[in-house]
Amino acid sequence: MAVGTWPETFAAKQMAVTDGTQYVRVGGKGPAVLLLHGFGDTGDMWLPLAEVLVKDHAIIVPDLRGMGLSSHPEAGYEKVAQARDLAAILDQLGFKDLALVTHDIGNMVGYAFAALFPQRVTQWVVMDAPLPGIGHWDDQLKNPKTWHFNFRGPDVERLVAGRERILLDRFYNELSANPSRIDEATRDHYAALYARPGAIHDAFSGQFAAFAQDAIDNQALLAKGKLQMPVLAIGGDHSYGAHLATEVGFAAANVRAAAIKDSGHWIMEEQPEQAVALITAFLKGS
Repeated sequence: MAVGTWPETFAAKQMAVTDGTQYVRVGGKGPAVLLLHGFGDTGDMWLPLAEVLVKDHAIIVPDLRGMGLSSHPEAGYEKVAQARDLAAILDQLGFKDLALVTHDIGNMVGYAFAALFPQRVTQWVVMDAPLPGIGHWDDQLKNPKTWHFNFRGPDVERLVAGRERILLDRFYNELSANPSRIDEATRDHYAALYARPGAIHDAFSGQFAAFAQDAIDNQALLAKGKLQMPVLAIGGDHSYGAHLATEVGFAAANVRAAAIKDSGHWIMEEQPEQAVALITAFLKGS
């Protein structure tokens, strides 16, 4: 299946959110699962998992605010704001309780959602990124590999314009176990999406720039208590590995660790078979 080519079991539409629209794919029937992507991807990253889960689940796959095929509002990138938009989307679609499966920035939106609406989240699979303001987040800010957290501004956007593929290659190459696992078609697909007007601006000056406020918001959410739903923390063995469970454990009381072999950060691109097996087993309660 080509990157971005969703099976006919899924329908997609733009749904109204605060000051814009969010592109949402929906398919299947059964227990609901919400899939949230991160930077360098769009909802398309979830195709290998979605086509398996859709056989016996209802699957909801948005492109995050200002990313992919969603619109490009100037504000509202705080993760609690995005979580509230998702809650409104789910209400419109008629989904109340659901499992969360998230990666990278999707983890941050997912935590905000789970902390704001704990009664709606039955399980959470969190993949290969920590949470702003929680655990050893300050160490992450000092990591040379995350220099891009503060890479923004109009001159930066001018530098990146027309060179989106070069920028994304940096992430795919440096943060993977084997860069060849992320093929040319995948790289070209995401480069085209991140070359859309407003996409880089909203990633850098929207999603990343909100991290400081997200840290403050997360500390306030955590002060109300740890999450109680079962959580599976998955890290690539060349990235966070089983250590991700330690970080997530600062925010959740019931965390299980899992590591993906021969994978860096890009778990769904590098080792989709392993990831799908782990996630489907967890969602089934095993």
